[in-house]
Amino acid sequence: MKKVSWGVLSTAKIGMEKVIPAMRQGQWCNVKAIASRSLPAAQSAADKLGIAKAYGSYEELIADPGIEAIYIPLPNDLHVPLTLAAARAGKHVLCEKPLALNAAQAAELREVAGTVHIMEAFMVRFHPQWIRAREIVLSGALGELRTIQSFFSYFNRQPNNIRNHPENGGGALYDIGCYPIVTGRFLFDAEPVRVMALIDRDPDFKTDRTVSAVLDFGGGRRLDFTVSTQSVPYQRVHVFGTQQRLEIEIPFNAPPGVATRIFIDDGRILGGASALCETLPPCDQYTLQGDAFSRVVRGDMALPYGIEDTIKNMRVIDALFLSEQSGRWENV
Repeated sequence: MKKVSWGVLSTAKIGMEKVIPAMRQGQWCNVKAIASRSLPAAQSAADKLGIAKAYGSYEELIADPGIEAIYIPLPNDLHVPLTLAAARAGKHVLCEKPLALNAAQAAELREVAGTVHIMEAFMVRFHPQWIRAREIVLSGALGELRTIQSFFSYFNRQPNNIRNHPENGGGALYDIGCYPIVTGRFLFDAEPVRVMALIDRDPDFKTDRTVSAVLDFGGGRRLDFTVSTQSVPYQRVHVFGTQQRLEIEIPFNAPPGVATRIFIDDGRILGGASALCETLPPCDQYTLQGDAFSRVVRGDMALPYGIEDTIKNMRVIDALFLSEQSGRWENV
């Protein structure tokens, strides 16, 4: 089928370095335009990436009749208003996570969800290692799934970095905490009923720099995670069943073009010596995500994750922030 014509709002680093190059390698994506609030910046980005059109405003790109779908990697506080603007203009939208700053904001997108396709860009759900992990869990190979433990961190104290600006939706929970939440929901195939959080805030930025949380999925099932924007870079996911455990080596930032590994261990020998390794072939999860959404636009597949999924994820984040204030369990 004809490739979907894409436009990109913003010259953000994640788009320039990861998502746009990956989408351009896809079978279903044609990135035709990029916009910035500065035409020279947009033109420079277009020249660098080989994109045909550059616009000096977001509104101009949204109005381009040749653009069918828009990718939004803007600061978090701009996600909902620009998604609404694009959708009202008839454009399908793939928006970076978190799509909103709270569940109420996300619910505003219900207005346009029936006329265009809108999806939050959790690329991990399209990576073969996560699809395989879910298959293993749902097959019962681990026994009854009990606990998922996740750690995700990096170190960033740059004052000019958007992740350190609370007014723009910075902080650990919005930036990386959303990943353990969405993958916990993905593997349990369920929603948490209550949550509790312990949050440490940067004394200067006032952002949540370290978040530790427990999500109770009922029936003895729980997700425990810690995320931090001021710790040594690391990431790992452990999934524990009654019979075996599963470990995902690089769960969130799986390197493109490199094979990934899942370990399954029945615990017969301590220290992981009894673990079996399953290797998944190289891929780029951003390419897979872009092609999947383009296929949705073309009517070749159903939208796998829409606004209601986003609202559910944001309800968890809302409850975690509420737990920070109350110091107790909060219902989702």
